[in-house]
Amino acid sequence: MKVLRIVLVVLGVLVVGFGAFIGYLQLNWTRIPDGVTVENTGAASNNPKVAKSLKAGETYTALTYNIGFGAYTPDYTFFMDTGVMKDGTEMRGEHSTAVSEESVRACTDGALQTAKTVASGSPADFMLFQEVDEDSTRSYHVNQRAALTDAFPTCEAFYAENFHSGFLPYPLHDPHGRVRAGLLTLSDASAEATRRSYPIDESFPWRFFDLDRCFCALRIPVENGRELVLINNHMSAYDKGGTYRAQQLKLLCGVMADELSAGNYVIVGGDWNHALCDSEDLYESDQLVPEWVSTFDERDLPNGFSVVRASNLDDVASCRGDDIPYELGHTYRVTVDGFVVSSNVRATASNIDTEFAYSDHNPVLLSFELVG
Repeated sequence: MKVLRIVLVVLGVLVVGFGAFIGYLQLNWTRIPDGVTVENTGAASNNPKVAKSLKAGETYTALTYNIGFGAYTPDYTFFMDTGVMKDGTEMRGEHSTAVSEESVRACTDGALQTAKTVASGSPADFMLFQEVDEDSTRSYHVNQRAALTDAFPTCEAFYAENFHSGFLPYPLHDPHGRVRAGLLTLSDASAEATRRSYPIDESFPWRFFDLDRCFCALRIPVENGRELVLINNHMSAYDKGGTYRAQQLKLLCGVMADELSAGNYVIVGGDWNHALCDSEDLYESDQLVPEWVSTFDERDLPNGFSVVRASNLDDVASCRGDDIPYELGHTYRVTVDGFVVSSNVRATASNIDTEFAYSDHNPVLLSFELVG
C-alpha cells in the first residue's frame, strides 16, 4: 500500500505539473490581430538620405534572405526535419537550438556581411529577412533584429513578429525554449507598413507549436502617383497536405490582385516554403524529395503575376534539407525562396551561392524596374 501511495502521489504531481504547464502556455498564447500598422524603427522618415521616392523606368534591387535564426552552419541539423536516402535509410535532424552563442553571432554577422555586398558590392535597396530572432532561447538571446537594423542606419526598418511563444520544453534533449522572432524589412525609401495575419492551425494543442504566420506589406510612393506594394512573405512549413499553405496563398493572392487592379506595382518576396519553378527534383542529391516539400503551381497566382525564375536556378538552390549535414551533391536541395511580381514590373533574379555557410537558405537578389 505504501508503494501504491507513492506512485499515486507521483502521478498526481505529474498531472498537476502538466496542467500548470498547459495553463502557462495558454496564458502566453495569443494571435496578433490582422491589419496592425508596423512602425518604422530604423532611420527617421524625414531623413533626407531615406526619403527618396521611386521612379518608373529606373532600376532597383531587392534581397530576400531567411537567416535561420543564426543557427545553421553547414553541419547543423534540425530536429523537425526528416528525410529518406535513396537507399531507403530514414534520417532525422538533431538540434533545436543553435550550438553556441558564438555560432549565432558568427552566422548573423556572415549573413549581414553578405547582405551588405550582395548588389555589386553594395546593399540592395530593399531587404526582406525572415527568421530574425529578437530575444529567443534557441539563439542565445542574440538580438538579430538590432544587429541588422543598426548595420543599415539609413534604411527604414519594419519588424513584423511571427513567432512568440512561452517556454517550449521539446525536444527534451535540446528544448526550443522561449521564442521572439519575426520578419524584418529594410527600405531605402520612405514607406508605410501593415502586418497581415495568415490562417494557421489554432486547434489544441497545435496552437502552441505553430508560428503566428504573417506577411508584412510596405507601401512605397512612386513619383507617377502609384505605389509599390512590397511584401515580405513567410508561409507555413511542416504543413502536412499543404492545407494551411493553400489558405495562406489564397489570402495573399487576393491582396496582390486588388493592388494590381488599383494600378499599383506589386512585388512579393520571401520564403514561400513551396518548391518554385519546378525545382523539387532539379538538383543532384543522394536523397528523395522530402515530405515537407510542396510544389508551387503558378496557375494559382492571379492574372498578371508570375514567378521570377532565377537566371542560375539550374546551378544554385536557395534551400537545403536539414536532416543531415550539408554536402554538395549529397544533401537534398530545392529553391523555395524568391519573388513574384506583377505584370507592370520588369525583373530578373539570381540565387546567391553562399554554400549555406550562414543559414540553411541562400539569399535571392532581384533587379527590377517599374514599367509605365
